[in-house]
Parts: sequence; C-alpha cells; structure tokens
Amino acid sequence: MSPETAKSQETKTKLLEGALRTLTEQGIAKTSARTVAAAAGVNQALVFYHFGSVDELLAAACRYGAEQRVSRYRARLSTITSLTELLAFGREMHEEERAGGYVALLGQLLAGAQTHAGLKPATAAGLDLWIAEIEKVLSRVLAGTPFGEFTDPAGLARAVAASFVGIELYEGVDPAAAHAALDALEQLGALAAALDELGPVAQRAVRHRLRRSSRR
Repeated sequence: MSPETAKSQETKTKLLEGALRTLTEQGIAKTSARTVAAAAGVNQALVFYHFGSVDELLAAACRYGAEQRVSRYRARLSTITSLTELLAFGREMHEEERAGGYVALLGQLLAGAQTHAGLKPATAAGLDLWIAEIEKVLSRVLAGTPFGEFTDPAGLARAVAASFVGIELYEGVDPAAAHAALDALEQLGALAAALDELGPVAQRAVRHRLRRSSRR
C-alpha cells in the first residue's frame, strides 16, 4: 500500500469513527459534515471527497460499526453450546454494549433510518451481521434437542435479535422492565435446558407431542 493510499484509508477510518461518535454523543439531528469532521479532527470537505454526502458517510459508518462490534464477539459466540449459555451471554453483551454507548448508537441509527433513506439498508445489513452469527449458534445448539426438527434457526435468530434490540431501546424508557424482560428470556433458556436433560423416553414423548402440534 502506497503512503497516499494509507493516508486516504486513515482519513476514511477517522471519518467513520467520527460519525459513530457524533451519532452517539449528539444524536442524528446534530450529525452533520461539520460535527463529524470536528470529531474526526479533519477538514469537513473530506467528508464529501471520500463519501460524497453525509448520508453516504452515515451508511458506511453503520456498516463499519456493525462489523467492528460483531468481530469483537464472534470467537466467543463460536464456543457457546446451549441456548441457556447464549441468552446469558446476550445479557453480558448487552451490558457491555450499553456501557460503551453502542445501545444509544443503535437507537440513533434506527431513528435515523426513518428519515434518511440511505440508512435503512445499511442498518438492516448491520443487523443481519448479528443475525447470521446468532443463527449459527442456534443451528448448533438446537440440533441435538427435541426442538431441533421443529424450529427455523434463521427465523428464530431474527426473533432473538429483534427481542434484544427492543429490550435495548426499552431500557432507555424503563430500565427495570427491560431487565425483567431479560430475566424472562433467561427463564425460557432454563426451561429449554431442562427439556434437553430429559431421558430418551421423555424426549421421544416431547418430539411426538411437537409433531402432533405441528400437523394441526
């Protein structure tokens, strides 16, 4: 990589991180070329030079931020062996993301996607990165359980992701209720674990009951 290319990439990274920091600290309404450039420590003309528009920068920053966050947890997610463990880890991750300001950032991106057309596909793509990782875990942990043949890991991954997104946003309004919702999810995980620990005869009975229900 030439010095010029390296310098250009460094500037783009500064702008991406500056955009994410501005969204988190000032909100979507106050995010502009000027405020992002100030956060990045560069001339605001570079916003348009590298990205063409503020909306394009925000869309790129959304994708960049999601890739950074998912990569942080990918190795840990690959070691999860049960639904209970996944939900417990989700709670730990939620606390870390909230403390780091990333829950607030997600709220700003979701709000901004309502009025900034370019943010909609970028925000969806960012969420899809999380969903893909969750789907891998669910496919793995449910495969040997009575639920394996009756669940859709792809759809369930989206339901889990949507639940956590909703809880993260709900926490800003009612923290106690959000924590109660997390507790309830963990209780569901404990119930699933209890069923998974049943003996072969009981598991066959559960599968038979689920098959009958699925035919209705």
